[in-house]
Amino acid sequence: MSSENVCRFSVSAPKNLVEEFDSAVKRMGYDRSKAIQAAMRSFLNEHKWIHETKGTVAGGLVTIYDHGVRGLEEDLTDVQHRYQSLISSTTHVHLDDNHCLEIIPVKGDAKLARKLSEEIMTKRGVRQSKLVAIMV
Repeated sequence: MSSENVCRFSVSAPKNLVEEFDSAVKRMGYDRSKAIQAAMRSFLNEHKWIHETKGTVAGGLVTIYDHGVRGLEEDLTDVQHRYQSLISSTTHVHLDDNHCLEIIPVKGDAKLARKLSEEIMTKRGVRQSKLVAIMV
């Protein structure tokens, strides 16, 4: 890559996240720049799919959240009831004293599935959430 095709930038992140990232990068035999490039490509591909797919999809929304956050579980339940045209069930798993995992199978309109995913991700106390869906 020529220097005119390279853009250097800095990123701020929690120290423990950087340390964990660097450890994984080392195990994989990557350098930090190559790993960040791969992560960026993955993010862009996923973003493009999520925001451009139309029609009917089936898949699952996987969410990890802090169950100690006041009102969060009720909020998540309320959101799921609003999207019951997509959701037929939910699996709830207790991970530890503070965290729960919910797996929400979805089937229906791609735009509605994206909206559900975005609404859950923005709730205070949701640590991570990912929609994985395929065209039906």
